[in-house]
Amino acid sequence: MKYIKLIITIILINLSFSNFAYADIPHFIDFSKVLNQSEAGKKAQTFLKKKYENDLKKFSTQEKSLRDEETKLISQKKMVTSEEYQKKIKSLRTKVADYQKKKKKSLQNIAKLRASAKQQLLTALNPVIKKYMEENKIRLVLDKKSILLGDTNLEITSQIITALNKEIKSLNLK
Repeated sequence: MKYIKLIITIILINLSFSNFAYADIPHFIDFSKVLNQSEAGKKAQTFLKKKYENDLKKFSTQEKSLRDEETKLISQKKMVTSEEYQKKIKSLRTKVADYQKKKKKSLQNIAKLRASAKQQLLTALNPVIKKYMEENKIRLVLDKKSILLGDTNLEITSQIITALNKEIKSLNLK
């Protein structure tokens, strides 16, 4: 009878402590570091940087061409009639407005691609964090930005980056 009571007591103690098996200490993750240092994040940044630099070169060339045209037009002011000069000025203004629209559209496109990449990475990151939380019995994960001070032992950023790199190698950007 003593053994039965002892076994029942041990089982009850185990059951009551099984609820405490989960870590009540919140852990934190630096999302910006995950976005910047994961393989997929690095590849996305490289892609976006190249796209931006290519567009910048293209627009720089167009801008130089427009400035040269403006200089040429100013030098021809006294050689052409007033009406012809006004037509050329109007044409140049139209070209400049078109250039500005294209440049603005390009920058907006890059911003959209960047937002899309971030969203794709966060979508892929969510199940990775959930799985890590379940495996390590963590109840709460916070963003490092919202933490004033914290023990560095509670930061799980590098573990999440490693797990994310196993899950996703690159993003679909185009």
